[in-house]
Amino acid sequence: MSKKGVMTMLGMGVFFATASAAFAADASAQAAGLRAFVAIASACGFGIAIAAAGTGLAMGYAINGALQGTARNPEAGGKIMTTMIIGLALLEALCIYALLICLILVFKIPDLGPMLDAIVKSFGA
Repeated sequence: MSKKGVMTMLGMGVFFATASAAFAADASAQAAGLRAFVAIASACGFGIAIAAAGTGLAMGYAINGALQGTARNPEAGGKIMTTMIIGLALLEALCIYALLICLILVFKIPDLGPMLDAIVKSFGA
């Protein structure tokens, strides 16, 4: 397994270990709220990561194609550049939409105070 894969698995293990400790600490209504908080937070984190990675790859391919087109036909460089900039703006809009959806989800979390108290209580602080 590559170093990147090992680090990913280690990070996921730490994340799930802390989440399971928080879940096992309290079985009350606060724990249900804590579960919702952790679920929404992790979903938003994964969603933004996937959106940013996809947008970055798409932008890289777009810039690669534009540079190859300009190298083959330098006279068309201005037209290619204009089309590329419009395409990059549309690609960036996809990542901004993902960020907007994640922010809406995060701000839909009800009454964050008791959930934070449950987190602090679960780690014994």
